[in-house]
Amino acid sequence: MNPATPQHRTTIVKVGPITLTGWSAVVALVVLLGLIVAVTIALRPSLRMLLSAALWVAFIVYWSAAARNAAPAKSAESRESRRLHEILLNGAILLLFIPVPGLRGRFLPLLPLVVAAGLALQAGAFLLAVWARRHLGRNWSGAITETVGHQLVRSGPYRVVRHPIYSAMLGMAVGTAVVSGELHALLALAVMAVAYARKIPLEERHLRTVFGPSYDEYRRGTWAVVPGLR
Repeated sequence: MNPATPQHRTTIVKVGPITLTGWSAVVALVVLLGLIVAVTIALRPSLRMLLSAALWVAFIVYWSAAARNAAPAKSAESRESRRLHEILLNGAILLLFIPVPGLRGRFLPLLPLVVAAGLALQAGAFLLAVWARRHLGRNWSGAITETVGHQLVRSGPYRVVRHPIYSAMLGMAVGTAVVSGELHALLALAVMAVAYARKIPLEERHLRTVFGPSYDEYRRGTWAVVPGLR
């Protein structure tokens, strides 16, 4: 193929273990976003929760678009492991917004300054995810995967933390929890933390097998998801 020839990019959407491409992916993405909007309207959320939901929708749209340039995988984690992570992660995001009976009590006061701080944190975490994704480039994968031509990225946020995208996801969840101020959002944050506490050790063991001593050296000089946490 001539390097100067532009490549056709196919839209890709992953729904659980199913990968959709082309027009089926576009339709699936529209349906997914439509469901999010429908559920949000049905719950009759406040303006603050609508703004937080809008940031999550923007994140989903960006991530689906960015997935188009991911390199093909040479090997990947089992379907069962990936499915468990998706259940925990998607369940946590839903739980951030669903007012579960018995978990409507507040852990933060409903004050404009608190809400603004939560939205600012969520927006900042979103920007961190975009920054990290751009530096990761074709090395990114939603699953624990070795991609073709896999490289150990050490630029951008990866100079400081090894998993800045996970840091960003947790940061967005913390932001939404602050905006909500209700106990169900705290539970959601705990579920998401469990999801990443399970995934990070699996991913780091895999990266050691791919990069060997280079990854051990990189690991010694960086934090896991936040400064202070190895």
